[in-house]
Amino acid sequence: MTTHHQHFINGEFVAHQGDRWIEVINPSTEALLSRIPQGSRQDASLAISAAEVAQPGWEALPAVERGVWLHKIATAIRQREPEMTATIVAEGGKTQGLAKTEVMFTADYLDYMAEWARRYEGEIINSDRPNENIFLFKKAIGVTTGILPWNFPFFLIARKAAPALITGNTIVIKPSELTPNNAALFADIIQKLGLPAGVINFVYGLGPEVGQELAANPKVGLVSLTGSVGAGIATMEAAAKNVTKVSLELGGKAPAIVMDDADLELAVRAVVSSRIINSGQVCNCVERLYVQEGIYDRFISALTAAFQQVTFGDPAERSDIDMGPLINAAARDRVEQKVAEAVAAGAKVVLGGKRAGDRGFFFQPTLLTEVRQEMAIMQEEIFGPVLPVMSFKTLDEAITLANDCEYGLTSSIYTQNLNTTMTALRKLKFGETYVNRENFEAMQGFHAGWRKSGVGGADGKHGLEEYLQTHVAYLQFS
Repeated sequence: MTTHHQHFINGEFVAHQGDRWIEVINPSTEALLSRIPQGSRQDASLAISAAEVAQPGWEALPAVERGVWLHKIATAIRQREPEMTATIVAEGGKTQGLAKTEVMFTADYLDYMAEWARRYEGEIINSDRPNENIFLFKKAIGVTTGILPWNFPFFLIARKAAPALITGNTIVIKPSELTPNNAALFADIIQKLGLPAGVINFVYGLGPEVGQELAANPKVGLVSLTGSVGAGIATMEAAAKNVTKVSLELGGKAPAIVMDDADLELAVRAVVSSRIINSGQVCNCVERLYVQEGIYDRFISALTAAFQQVTFGDPAERSDIDMGPLINAAARDRVEQKVAEAVAAGAKVVLGGKRAGDRGFFFQPTLLTEVRQEMAIMQEEIFGPVLPVMSFKTLDEAITLANDCEYGLTSSIYTQNLNTTMTALRKLKFGETYVNRENFEAMQGFHAGWRKSGVGGADGKHGLEEYLQTHVAYLQFS
């Protein structure tokens, strides 16, 4: 029998009152996994109201006690890791190793944010007046909301909820309709632990209904979305009606620059890893590659050999593969169309370039050469296991090409020259740059994009402060 999930509002699983359901499909097998409610704006509003009622009591707890709850959730997640991993593999098509990493990283992230309880602080500011102190307090925003993507759905619960909760906020989360089953497990954990009702709520549904309410409701103080540029624009427009704060992580078109003095073996390994992780469905994936012309032929040869070794299949059946499928048929068709358009414009397919198998949404790891900067394949996000490659002559040329993009999330460079590295770090216009390593951020860093890649950011001290607002008090005494 197919599982029918329920919203989780005010500490309870709430039966769906409507007759609209969304089917959740295994992208490897195309089998039906579950059904979730196609929630309404009213469902989202009820959850927001529950979060509003719960928020003052939650904020009144000492931060260290709020941190204890995060530690409890982290421990419970680790205890149920096999179940969590299997769920993420089934609904997202993620490899077993990457799914387990996501589960354990989520638990670690909750523990990390819990430890900020004694660390985030206000300030005392010098006054121009005698006998006056100026205090700057950091306070909770109130009710926050999180709109999640499907590519790292479990971790993103923690990325949005953990900093919200430790700073005294409550939250309503909309999981992706493509990967909601992991959220149901998270809700089950917090209910069994007895987390105070209304502190975390989950509402299923679609962006135009549930997502819009989470952004437009006047009770919401901050809406955080990870998703497409289009979804980010819609969220900003909805939030603007109430001048609600937004935090957005949107798309990326990450360039990788390989200089002729690079460690070629390391660069090949890191570039391939950064392209095929989650079948290329990661915002900070390497999306375009620039190789200095002196090593271009050697590098393409080595890169081709590495791509030929990439294995893919149903990750539930094999633990030793590198990739699973794309998330759904629409994603596979979109990647296929992008490759076809590039070929029509003159690109050469070195290997791959086609869908694979007669079941599931698989696409071959693909390497393209003879591309030009103005091609859509070099300008638009691919979000699949396709890597276009160009050559360049000088570092300045490579940086110009890298910056020639409407996105600005991540970038990378491979070189053994310190001057080259520092020049690139000064001139690359991206929120993150990785030097001689794969594209994967740290929880204590700050994951934030420039230009159309987003507003605000997540992780570390600066991500925590997204969930705080300031209150300045001028205290004059005699």
